[in-house]
Amino acid sequence: MLRAAGVGTGDEVIVPAFGNAEVAEDVVRAGAVPVFADIHPETYCIDPSHVAASVSARTAAVVAVHRFGHRADLAGLRELGRRHGLLVLEEPGESEKSYDEVAQRRVHAAYLSARLTGVRTPVGQEGHTYQQYVVRVPGNGRPDRDAFARVLRGKGVECRVPVKTPVHRLPGFRFDIALPETELAAGETLALPVEAAMSRRQLQRVVQACNALGGLLQPAF
Repeated sequence: MLRAAGVGTGDEVIVPAFGNAEVAEDVVRAGAVPVFADIHPETYCIDPSHVAASVSARTAAVVAVHRFGHRADLAGLRELGRRHGLLVLEEPGESEKSYDEVAQRRVHAAYLSARLTGVRTPVGQEGHTYQQYVVRVPGNGRPDRDAFARVLRGKGVECRVPVKTPVHRLPGFRFDIALPETELAAGETLALPVEAAMSRRQLQRVVQACNALGGLLQPAF
């Protein structure tokens, strides 16, 4: 995609650091240099305002990646692209689900969001398909999210850390840059099950297991 767009040696491409490394690796394979931008804290997608601050004379393109069922702000990115003469490329990302499956996931997500306590539930923005139901487990100097996840798994609730290490902290991409929202999200996010096939009893088990762990989330003094 990058080569077809004419991006190559000497160019910079702005990409998100929150997610997998494939996008940055594709930039390197095209001969260009990845420049990491921060994310919006509610959508986990690349933030146009931070992209604007990352533009240089060498910037040729920005890559938008949709995350967890949130859509990246393509309108904001395209406006930025028009102002600076940049290509705005859209990474295919997560596979699309059927209408019925998305509708059922939204029903399950609404059930969880109305009942979960102690975690920050996702912002249900228009168009959110809930490919993953990602909550925030606030940290307080201890690995609260990881402890929370271990206990949930012990209670039979499947959960996963969606992004363990931001790309700009991985070997080969170690850049000394400040991406506070990306760093915070990597330390706090946890994906809870929300599959369309889940029963109400299974959803209740998720709620009960999470809400019973409120003590783990109390601030340290």
